[in-house]
Amino acid sequence: MIDRYAVIGNPVSHSKSPWIHAEFARATGQDIEYRPIEAPLDGFGRALEAFRSERGRGANVTLPFKEEAFRYCSEVSQRARLAQAVNTLILDAAGTAGENTDGSGLLRDLSVNLGREVRGQRVLLMGAGGAARGVLGPLAEAGAAQIVIANRTVAKATELARRLPGAPLEACGFEALAGRAFDLVINATSAGLQGETSLLPQGIFRNGALAYEMVYGRDTAFLAFARACGVASCDGTGMLVEQAADSFFLWRGVRPQTAPVIAALRAG
Repeated sequence: MIDRYAVIGNPVSHSKSPWIHAEFARATGQDIEYRPIEAPLDGFGRALEAFRSERGRGANVTLPFKEEAFRYCSEVSQRARLAQAVNTLILDAAGTAGENTDGSGLLRDLSVNLGREVRGQRVLLMGAGGAARGVLGPLAEAGAAQIVIANRTVAKATELARRLPGAPLEACGFEALAGRAFDLVINATSAGLQGETSLLPQGIFRNGALAYEMVYGRDTAFLAFARACGVASCDGTGMLVEQAADSFFLWRGVRPQTAPVIAALRAG
């Protein structure tokens, strides 16, 4: 019997995950089925239980269910616990294990695809919501010299920084960034989805800096701001594919090549 996997979200029709995992399965010779499931906003648990009853072996979780998926799990990784969010579920008779592969996907995109090491770098992480929580721990583990979490609501940034005592973290509002500069600036806010203009002051980028937009497939105001400042920029396509590859590895025990899939998505 074929092994079944899915991505669960609302909405989910736009998701690239079914295509990405079909490409992974074809390239690695894995016989799987992967489909989108749009769960009602109040029906994540019911949708997942129905999928489990259909011999579902694993699932990716996207907005707005990552935090609910965390609470659903019987076992979670340390990274998922820090993020309080899960994007990868492993389903078996013993229960449901949860992992968060967003941070590992970001780091692999930075180091392998973009040739950017985080160690020793000054990092600005914009936002303190679920996207930021998913990548903060791995950024700190990678050896960043400093990570500043900037958020409109400073209390949320402060609360997030407190989750990693001993790490080189600082929380502030966007107005406090004037006169400071960073090697890596990551936009983990929803501004890219809402079309808002950049919240950053001039001079925020150090020489040779990279601006990284976690939103994929859109030319956001943040990317336009980076181009106007003359610095390198990148959207989240590579992160999307790399975190999917990490999920695939957890499920199937083989890690697919990602470069062809990233190239196809960028070309398409």
